[in-house]
Amino acid sequence: MGKEKFVYNTHTLRYEKVEVTFRDKFLKVFGFTSAVFVSAVLFTLLIWKFFPSPQEEALLREIDQMKTQYAKVNEDFAVMSKVLENIQERDASVHRMMFGMDPIDPNVWNGGVGGHNKYSDIIMHKRTGEVLVSTLDRVDKLKRQIKMQSESLDTIISLAQDREKMLASIPSIKPVRSDKLARNVQFLSGFGYRLHPILKVRKMHTGIDFTAPKGTPIQATGDGTVESVEYKGNGYGHHVVINHGFGIKTLYGHMSRIDVRPGQKIKRGQPIGTVGNTGTSTAPHCHYEVIVKGEKVNPIHYCMDGLTPKEYQELVEHASIANQSMD
Repeated sequence: MGKEKFVYNTHTLRYEKVEVTFRDKFLKVFGFTSAVFVSAVLFTLLIWKFFPSPQEEALLREIDQMKTQYAKVNEDFAVMSKVLENIQERDASVHRMMFGMDPIDPNVWNGGVGGHNKYSDIIMHKRTGEVLVSTLDRVDKLKRQIKMQSESLDTIISLAQDREKMLASIPSIKPVRSDKLARNVQFLSGFGYRLHPILKVRKMHTGIDFTAPKGTPIQATGDGTVESVEYKGNGYGHHVVINHGFGIKTLYGHMSRIDVRPGQKIKRGQPIGTVGNTGTSTAPHCHYEVIVKGEKVNPIHYCMDGLTPKEYQELVEHASIANQSMD
């Protein structure tokens, strides 16, 4: 049985028994229960904040380890970025020095990616957001730079292949092999005005006459395509014209035999026929011409093989002597 409660009534001068209603009991119980619940919630929150559970402690340690690893990844990205920048600088040097082209614009190379913040959902994470976004930004920049560098290297490869093709196509050897050609270059008839052997007048000689025995092999002086093959009883006689591309052609005249056909692909040093004495010619030789963009130029500047600088200088000097040509 619960204790009874009495209060003193000053009007009646008597102690009266206090009657507790159900409403009062309910409010009292509800208030006590609410106070206990709120206190429990606050106590739990304080416990969670200052005294994490073993599982939470493990997760926090894992997050700290991830932040450390991300920091190392960022350092690795910095190293890779430096290496890539070094490659880009060398790439720029290749463009400038070898191909005369503008390298990648530094502003484009170092520029960022525009547009909205695509990592807005990540940056909201208090513990890891900033580290993750910083790492992802580095990844995006590195990916973009690698793509630009790859495209630049593709351009260099293409330019190098074109340059290699051009270098292989430019005439750079004599039409008659050095071991088949007399080294006594005093009999060489060069480019310029010469006394015509038949007409006996000074006439422009548009090539170089390389003396060699009849039947001596004649070789293509650069890669190209046979443009024309003609058999004549005068002028150049039996002769071949090779188109080397890049506006350059070569002509080989007075041949005794022709071993190529129009449209045939030719490599430098490949035999195309033999020395002869056909057409307007006074002795077996190969009349050799170089035509650049439709203009006949001095072939002496395209005959650099098998000669020392001294021998080449002698060749230039003897080719410039105004002697008699052989055609």
